[in-house]
This record gives sequence, C-alpha cells and structure tokens, in this order.
Amino acid sequence: MGDNVPPVKRYRRDEKEEEKSDSDDNYVPYIPVKERKKQKLLKLGRLGQLKESELNKPKSSSENETNDDEEEDEVWGRKNNISLLDQHTELKKLAEAKKVSAVERQLKKEEEILEIVAEKKALMGVSELAKGIQYSDPIKTSWRPPSYVLAMPESRHEKIRNELRILVEGEDIPPPLKSFRDMKLHEGIISGLKEKKIKKPTPIQIQGIPTVLSGRDMIGIAFTGSGKTLVFVLPLIMFCLEQEVKLPFIKNEGPYGLIICPSRELAKQTFDIIQHFCTSLRKHGMPEIRTSLAIGGVPVSEAVDVIQRGVHIMVATPGRLMDMLEKKIVKLSVCRYLCMDEADRMIDLGFEEDVRTIFSYFNGQRQTLLFSATMPKKIQNFARSALVKPVTINVGRAGAASMNVIQEVEYVKQEAKVVYLLECLQKTPPPVLIFAEKKQDVDAIHEYLLLKGVEAVAIHGGKDQEERSRSVEAFRKHEKDVLVATDVASKGLDFPDIQHVINYDMPDDVENYVHRIGRTGRSGKQGLATTFINKSNDESVLLDLKHLLMEANQKVPAFLSELCSESEKYLDLGDERGCSYCGGLGHRITDCPKLEALQNKQASNIGRRDYLANTAADY
Repeated sequence: MGDNVPPVKRYRRDEKEEEKSDSDDNYVPYIPVKERKKQKLLKLGRLGQLKESELNKPKSSSENETNDDEEEDEVWGRKNNISLLDQHTELKKLAEAKKVSAVERQLKKEEEILEIVAEKKALMGVSELAKGIQYSDPIKTSWRPPSYVLAMPESRHEKIRNELRILVEGEDIPPPLKSFRDMKLHEGIISGLKEKKIKKPTPIQIQGIPTVLSGRDMIGIAFTGSGKTLVFVLPLIMFCLEQEVKLPFIKNEGPYGLIICPSRELAKQTFDIIQHFCTSLRKHGMPEIRTSLAIGGVPVSEAVDVIQRGVHIMVATPGRLMDMLEKKIVKLSVCRYLCMDEADRMIDLGFEEDVRTIFSYFNGQRQTLLFSATMPKKIQNFARSALVKPVTINVGRAGAASMNVIQEVEYVKQEAKVVYLLECLQKTPPPVLIFAEKKQDVDAIHEYLLLKGVEAVAIHGGKDQEERSRSVEAFRKHEKDVLVATDVASKGLDFPDIQHVINYDMPDDVENYVHRIGRTGRSGKQGLATTFINKSNDESVLLDLKHLLMEANQKVPAFLSELCSESEKYLDLGDERGCSYCGGLGHRITDCPKLEALQNKQASNIGRRDYLANTAADY
C-alpha cells in the first residue's frame, strides 16, 4: 500500500490541474501546503475521522504553523544579502533569549522544590504550637556592654565586622568586643582562659559572646576550629554564677542551662571544658557550679547524684536526655538557656522529633542558640521558627572548608587503599586521624596498622562507651599516634596538634567531608588533609568536592577538573551558590542526591509506622 501512494497522489494532482486549465480563467486559488496534504489524505480515506467542518475552520492552528514556516523561510531568504557578522549577532541574541528562559525555568523549579521541602511544622514544643504561644521579645539579662563602647557610633562596629569578615543579620545587634575584659567576664574565667593559652577572642567570639550575654537567640556559623564552644559555654557559666550568688540552687533544682550534642564524645568534651572553668572559678573563691553529663553508655546514677544536689548546667545527647525526661529524673521547669551544638547534624541525623519533644518540657521562654560549621539555608529557615528575633552570625560561608587546611585529593584503587595508607602516614609526624565510612573498614585498617607496628586506636558506634572513651583519651594524651574512626569523631571533637587527616573514603555528602578535615588546622595552625577517591564514588559528591577545592584555592587534580555536569552552568544562579538544601557547591537543589535519598526513604517508610515506638507520641 505504502509503495503505491505517490503515483496515486500524482495522478490526482494532474487530473485537478487539467480541470483548472479547461476553465475559462486560469486563476488558481492558493491553498496552504498543510491544508492540501489534509485534503489529499481525506480523499484517500486516511482521515475518515476528521470532519469536513473541522477543515473549513476560518483560521486553524495548522494554517498558523504554515504561515510561521513561510515567514521563517522569508527571514532566511532575506539573510542572503546580510553580512555573516550581522547574522551571527542576531543568532547570538536568539540563543541568549532561549538561555534566559532556561535560567528562569530553573529558578522557578528550585523555588517549588524548596517550598515542598520546607518544614511546615515549626521547631517548637507541642503545647506551644497547640496554644499558639509566641514570644516577641528576647530574654532580658543584667549584662550591658562597657559604656565607652556604647558611646561609639555604629560605623565603628561595622568597621570591626568588615575587618574580621563577620556577617550579621538581625535587629539591634550588640556591638562586637575585642577583649575578654570588655565582655565583663569574671576574673576566674579569664585566668582559666590564660591556662588554656587563650589571650584574645576569635571573630566568632568577638561578636558571639556579647550577643549571648545580651540574652539574644542566635545562629552561629563559623568554620571548624574557630572557637564556637566558648561562645555558648562562657556566657552560660556567667549566668549560672549570677543565679547561684543571688539565690543558691536547692536539692533537685535545675538545670538552668542545657547543651545538646549529637555525639557522646562531643558531649564529653564540652563537659570537660565547662568543668575546667568551674574549677578555675572555685579557686577564686566563687561558689560551686555543678555540671552533669547525660550520655548513653554511662550509668544514669552518675548524673542523678549531681541532679539531686541541684544542677546548674547539663550536657546531654538527645536519646539519654529524652529517657531521663520521660522518667522524670530531670525537669526543665527552671531551664532558661538551650544550646544545640552541631545543630544541622542533629536535625539531619533524625533527632528532629526528639528535639521537638524536648522543647515541650520547657516552661516559659528560653534563650536558644544553634551552632555549626555547615548550616544549609533550609535548616537556617527551619531553625528560625524556634527562635525569637534571632541574630545570625556568619564567619565565612556556611559549609566552607577551613582555610588553614591544605587539601590533597588522590586517585587510589579500592584494593590498593590499605597499602597506600602507610605511605600517606609518612607525610607528617603524628598524631594522625583516619576516617572511614563503614565500621568494618575501621576495624580492618586498625588491625592492619597494628600488624605493621603502628600505635593505633579505633572508635565507632559498635564499640562500647568505655572503650571509646579510653581510645579518645589515649589519643589526646599522645600515647597513641593514630586514631581510626567513623564519622562519630568528625563532629566538633578537638584534638590538639593534629597534623594530618586521611579520608580512607570520600563521605556521601560534602558536609561530612568539611567536618572531617576540620579536625586539623584548628586555632590558627596549619594542617593537611588527604582524601582517597576512585570510580566507586558518586559523581555529584566529586563535583561538590571539586568546587569546594576551587573555592578554597586548592590544587584540583586533573581527573577531578575533567568532571563536568549539565547543571554546572546554573551554579551561580540566585542569591547563593550551589544547592540550597545540602549546601553542596557542585549541584543545584534540582539534582541534590541527599534530597533524593531522603524522599526515597520517606516513600519506602509509608505504611510502616511503628505505633508502639517511643517517638510515636502523636498517636
């Protein structure tokens, strides 16, 4: 049938023309090409369904298309006498117009995704949400900046912030203070700082400590090793000292301040820092500030002893704290100060519901502080729902790597990694930290290093708390040269003088990478980070890594610089670079692997809710 079509068509056309020529006048009415084709098909019975009435519409879309085609032909025909340069310019304009529309499309798509992802439920206690309680004014404190600083113009404060690259957002921001004396800290605390060889505050402390002392809620973002812990520890000790002097804490009262950390090791480290300053205050004749540590793997009785005597400060991990609140071992009725360290990791690790439950145990308003080195926009916006007129203090881009770390990336095959580790360990003197993603990798590396005579210890979530604490302590005291760990040790832990961090594998998201390499190059010292990558790594993570290296002016190896993706041309769109969900620089939110993984997880959990689980309190 198909072979016979053309001659049939031709025959029809000849016949038609003969008829026309026989007529008196040779006038041939013009019929558009597409119209003609339709008529022919109709005659052949191919378009039985198409009604005649539809064909005879005054202005059909097909006719429009034909006219467009003709116009286009006319344009191109005209261009035969136009110079190539002019043609090129015109084509360029057309391409630009198409590009702009693509950019707009991308931005619109991103806004839609962000709206879907945005948390609808504020980060507040259940009772506050139900009663619609909202606080409009920050907590009042008795602290005031020195009068000579208050007398200075705002322009002077702005100048200091610009010099130190401190970005602030919020209203009525307290002035930055460049010395611990100006912050009116107690003599005991200042001597405690001297013992730790801390003479002057870092940028986050210059702006952060006055903000916290003023009673303001705040989000603190600064690169790893910049002294964030002291920003929330020192003001809290001062507040507790003031309370204790005015009216001593009685039995079973407290805590006044609560600090929540994502890992046990970080909680222990924060607890030790607080103990150091409290001891220093005791030496200066001040009353005792009692601190309790509530973490998993440690008997509850240790914390209970302190709580029964009346506790001022409590450092806890979410799981153990929830347990103690449910059993009414601890009450938060007088708690007025809440700090979440590495806050974004906590929300990421799935502690969000726990945090919301913990909030519901508070009576009345509290001062809330959030700190982290990586804080994507999505979590900042979500966190603001829990804060009252917050001040956001940002030193450097959120999620940027510390500039004091030299980053090296090497291509190593999977089977050669363990052997190559020994070679890498030669780069610097100890102590060295090695990170691996899986627990079995940590054990394998640990065993291999011990066989080779390297003094190594290992920690991961599968080991009991006693062993973990012992390993960390031995490494801290330089009794051991190498610590092999999973990401348990990557958040907030501060080991002095670490020369070198080795990433045995590239973590699944670039935030973890930033936290890992941030264990070195702390307090202004230089450090080195080596990362092994190979074909098994996900391309999106490698793109993020490539852009992170470029941002920190580090050497980008050839195999990384060759990597390119479709979405790379959209990276600098809008207000911020990269992905607004996870903070990765190598992709936009439309291609975010972390968001995709989360959505897949949520999809697979549909219909699987455990109604008997302790987090199913809503039911």
